[in-house]
Amino acid sequence: MSTHGTQWYAQCVTDGSLNALATDWRADVLRVSTYVQEGGYETDPAGFTARAQKFIDAAHARGMYAVIDWHMLSPGDPNANLARAKTFFTAMAKKYKDHPGVLYEIANEPSGVSWSAIKSYSEQIIPVIRAQDPDAVVLVGTRAWSSFGVSEGSNESEVVNNPVRASNIMYTFHFYAASHREEYLSALDRASDRLPVFVTEFGTQNYAGEGANDFAMSQRYLDLMKRKKISWTNWNYSDDHRSGAVFKTGTCNGSNWTGTGVLKEAGVWIRDRIRQ
Repeated sequence: MSTHGTQWYAQCVTDGSLNALATDWRADVLRVSTYVQEGGYETDPAGFTARAQKFIDAAHARGMYAVIDWHMLSPGDPNANLARAKTFFTAMAKKYKDHPGVLYEIANEPSGVSWSAIKSYSEQIIPVIRAQDPDAVVLVGTRAWSSFGVSEGSNESEVVNNPVRASNIMYTFHFYAASHREEYLSALDRASDRLPVFVTEFGTQNYAGEGANDFAMSQRYLDLMKRKKISWTNWNYSDDHRSGAVFKTGTCNGSNWTGTGVLKEAGVWIRDRIRQ
């Protein structure tokens, strides 16, 4: 599962909620989402670094992997936050260089920017991580909100033909099943034949994480990912009012996290899929 932005929903990432995620849900990975803007990292770099580390350590204590998500969103060019990213990932890689249970996601959802610009950014950030942590997996965001360019009229071929010059990396793909239909599913299928892919974010709703759930289309994606051994994290482990948040509104103010009674429809569905 993926957290929501920790500037808004840190109260949903507690000992109790993580115990539920690890034991009741039987999840094996937590994506810790540190927003850069929108009241996030840029307002308090040291504070948000410490907060992310607290949640990563809590995931590790429960036997879960942690995806360290640099949740850049707007501006869509990751180079706009290059200096901040270098500082953040230097701190993270120094702390977790000897821990096998971390993956570094260096650009959540680039948009409005070319693949060559994303590639350039990646080839500047990856050496910063490698200087501290030579072996960990680095997750590289793709064009057009990590759709392999599909949302901006392109496809995975631009990555296949011009890959990031680095080893032990994977490329990310995001989808929201009610919005992202056959073209996106096909792109994921093709891309995963040629590239290592991690679906670090998806929802059963529309691209805003809102509206009705399309569980049938979501299941088609999950079936593909199972068949092709693609790892995934679902958005999101909070009680936000949108249908994509797994908990009913107000749950994070309480202490009951287990079972299905505290979950929205999407939460019941994704918990069941994780437990399978």
